[in-house]
Amino acid sequence: MQACTPTGPELCFNAVDDNCNGVIDEGCGEQTGLLQFTIAWAAATADVNLAVTTPAHERVPSRDKSAAPGFHLDHDCPAEDGCNGQNEENVYFDGADAPTGHYLVEISLVDLHGAEAPVKVRFGARLGTRIVGFDVDLSPGEDSKKTFGFDLM
Repeated sequence: MQACTPTGPELCFNAVDDNCNGVIDEGCGEQTGLLQFTIAWAAATADVNLAVTTPAHERVPSRDKSAAPGFHLDHDCPAEDGCNGQNEENVYFDGADAPTGHYLVEISLVDLHGAEAPVKVRFGARLGTRIVGFDVDLSPGEDSKKTFGFDLM
């Protein structure tokens, strides 16, 4: 776990609340809200996906854009523009009252596209007033997906 520095600068595209203000990667073009789930990785060609399942069992992102009202996928890397080597995916809730209950977060390696395994992914989450973060290693096969649960009361 990486510690933050209350007077330090916010570093972009690292899925960390560097300046301890309760927001991950603010000022970096990321959207945020009371709930925010973010992943970042340095392997520019690797395709890593982030998905969140809400307490209502709605998955974000979803093919049905009306599912999970208030939840949005912000950034989907690597994109056609390559995300400029700053791979990050971000799911956030833009409402005033975040749904309480159990959330599942899935981080999955879709394709290495020539990157070396394991792909080191940084995960950060804002759960109301609480920030959590940790590192995840993803490799093809059994280690291609990690799932984590969080409760918001």
